[in-house]
Amino acid sequence: MAGNVIRVAALGDLHCTRTSQGAFQPLFARLAEAADVVLIAGDLTDYGLPEEARVLAKELTGIRVPIAAVLGNHDIESGKAEEVRRILTDAGVVILDGEVCEMHGIGIAGAKGFGGGFGKHALGPWGETIIKQFVREAIDEALKFEAALARLRTRHLIALLHYAPVQQTVDGEPLEIYPFLGSSRLEEPISRYPVSLVVHGHAHRGQLQGATRTGVPVYNVSLPLLTRSFADRPPFRIFEMPAGTETACETAAIPFTANPARGRRATDAVAS
Repeated sequence: MAGNVIRVAALGDLHCTRTSQGAFQPLFARLAEAADVVLIAGDLTDYGLPEEARVLAKELTGIRVPIAAVLGNHDIESGKAEEVRRILTDAGVVILDGEVCEMHGIGIAGAKGFGGGFGKHALGPWGETIIKQFVREAIDEALKFEAALARLRTRHLIALLHYAPVQQTVDGEPLEIYPFLGSSRLEEPISRYPVSLVVHGHAHRGQLQGATRTGVPVYNVSLPLLTRSFADRPPFRIFEMPAGTETACETAAIPFTANPARGRRATDAVAS
């Protein structure tokens, strides 16, 4: 922590496999140097296997800063999500599933989220039972996410998701899979609470950033996207959250004003 500035690093989609031992150590060493808090936006493992989680747990031992994460769709693939969660929790990672935590005075509300599509193209609960179940899952995840946001009273509030809450950050993916990349139902709670910024993963070929209808900045921190977009920089993003002010910014030089009505300002860049 530098003075009153809290540095929050965010990345997602690690897809750790059984053969990944040693592969993440250089990245995590840079994270430990650059950040006071680390956020991981889901898909920590590749197939949701306990063996993969154990490899990642060993890789994370070098990070001596608080870590919060959400699970992604890959983390539940094998039906062992609870075991994956337990292994990572035992390694010091705070896994959020409709829960909240506070790190260095910053409130973090996390949920996996779900699909369903965006705006007027969002899937509605009509027709076959399986469609209604799909939409019900999206609604349940949004309600879980909103309940988490409602519990926080910190000055700065970060929303941590795996699925995207806005279409802007998935643009670039094949149109056919948009309904499986995120849901506008996740955007609705964000507009009702004083969220400083949102980070998510999942859309490997999406866009780096967007915003909600109310101007809250949304960042896609998928590791494959960051690696491809910033080949000369470490593939994570750093957000500076000054304590005791109403300002949140990401360290860099390209201004991006978000939600001026709430008196917050975000500046775009990645870690240097």
